[in-house]
Amino acid sequence: EVKLVESGGGSVQTGGSLRLSCVASGLTFDDHSIGWFRQAPGKGREGVSFISSVDDTTDYADSVKGRFTITSDVFKNTVYLDMNSLKPEDTAVYYCAATYYHEPYLATQEFEYDYWGQGTQVTVSS
Repeated sequence: EVKLVESGGGSVQTGGSLRLSCVASGLTFDDHSIGWFRQAPGKGREGVSFISSVDDTTDYADSVKGRFTITSDVFKNTVYLDMNSLKPEDTAVYYCAATYYHEPYLATQEFEYDYWGQGTQVTVSS
């Protein structure tokens, strides 16, 4: 059974930092594309950052470029999202997702992902 578990969320003030973790079981991150998505109250799910564990290619939403960094540790089967200079508009439930690709590929759309975690809450106060 595939399971993704997010952790590291919390409440911070504007300008603060958090590190989110996504630990996978039932699959290995060495042959997957992994994404971080978020959903703010009353809004749809938004892609935040993505990484291919095959070649470490990454991508970021324009709203988080320069502030967020995605990394992977295949030996720990874990993907991280380091969030800096947080803003109130970053407040959301953050989800990690994974999908298998035999070849290097960076999936950036929600429909491309097969496996999802339950989310972790990030709250940024002004």
